[in-house]
Amino acid sequence: MAVKVELARRRKKRTRFEDMPAEFAELELGNLTELGDAAAEFEGGSINVAGGIPGERALVRIYRYRRRRRDVVSGIVSRVIEPSPDRVAPKCGYCGPCSGCQWQHIAYPTQLEFKREIVEGCLNRYDSHCDVNVLPTLPAPSEYYYRNHARFTVRMGGQLGFSNRITRRFVRIEHCMLMDPVINGALTEFQDKSGETTNMSLRVGTNTGDLLAQPTFQNPDISIPSGQTHYTERMMGRDLRVASPSFFQVNTLQAENLVSLVRDGLELAESDVLVDAYAGVGVFAILLSPYVARSIAIEESASAVQDGKLNADGLNSVEFVQLKTEEALADLREICGLDETPGAVILDPPRTGCHPQAIESLLKLKPVKVAYVSCDPPSLARDLDMLVKGGYEINIVQPVDMFPQTYHVESVTILESSS
Repeated sequence: MAVKVELARRRKKRTRFEDMPAEFAELELGNLTELGDAAAEFEGGSINVAGGIPGERALVRIYRYRRRRRDVVSGIVSRVIEPSPDRVAPKCGYCGPCSGCQWQHIAYPTQLEFKREIVEGCLNRYDSHCDVNVLPTLPAPSEYYYRNHARFTVRMGGQLGFSNRITRRFVRIEHCMLMDPVINGALTEFQDKSGETTNMSLRVGTNTGDLLAQPTFQNPDISIPSGQTHYTERMMGRDLRVASPSFFQVNTLQAENLVSLVRDGLELAESDVLVDAYAGVGVFAILLSPYVARSIAIEESASAVQDGKLNADGLNSVEFVQLKTEEALADLREICGLDETPGAVILDPPRTGCHPQAIESLLKLKPVKVAYVSCDPPSLARDLDMLVKGGYEINIVQPVDMFPQTYHVESVTILESSS
């Protein structure tokens, strides 16, 4: 009797960039892409070049690889031949190999203008709002040491660091100039002692110093407690509990400015009903509750809702609805017993933007004003197109620098019903 033996497929060995022949090209660098890189013409097409500035001429190392089943060609500046007047020397020795700070080589005022242009460029793709005035980007309170959250890759021997976004090469990090000093202190303690895992997360309350380290480590040489389920942050004088899986803005000081921008843009009245969609732990719903009659937070994450209810303790005007935003907005009047249309709705969706049904339900609900808080200009532009076509006018588009030294940009858009 023949026995069928099924051989396991060999996994194709990945070719490392350092094993490839180095390929270089001298290129003129053009406009910035949505990923913060400069575009350049190469082999009849356009490629993204990291580490460049529009208008520069540079010697670029070319990288060819497959990602998500397609061939990709990218570049990294090897040497600048004709530098931009906006080029500055990076302060961090890891800048480049780490790739976490895509723009540390760009003067900060120019970073702010580039972020405004990225938002404007995405909006201009849609005829419905191509003529909208995008305000100058709001600078961050601190250009460095602002991040309250770090996710480290752990390699052999418990080394902590980051992986380059193009080469995927691991870079050991001893000190990160974007991270809160408390996180850098913890990084020193965990370095070379964290081999029990492949990834670790450090979160800190900027205004409290409260540290969360995940996962739980058993190594007796680590003196810092780990495995905490939550930590506490303080915003605008109120303590907020944040569970390990819950979302929270990485720049606490600028997040406080974000709340103020939304409050002022919505021109909240004491008689208003405010709806905070994609509410997370309830930052907007809670901190803006003193300005309205009723504040309704919509959030699907059970851990975030649990945090939010604890955070809202003693605030009778705040309530949480644990549902997906598209489901809650569709039946909000019945769910919350509303007799009137909410005066204002805040949309603060994830990077992918709002679910189409959430936009449709919002247009039926027809609140007087909408504040759209976005961390992704392309999805913002797409959703604003639907809102404008549905009867809203854009009053304000305010980019906010939540992430200095990177291409990422937050923005607040205030819309008002035209009916």
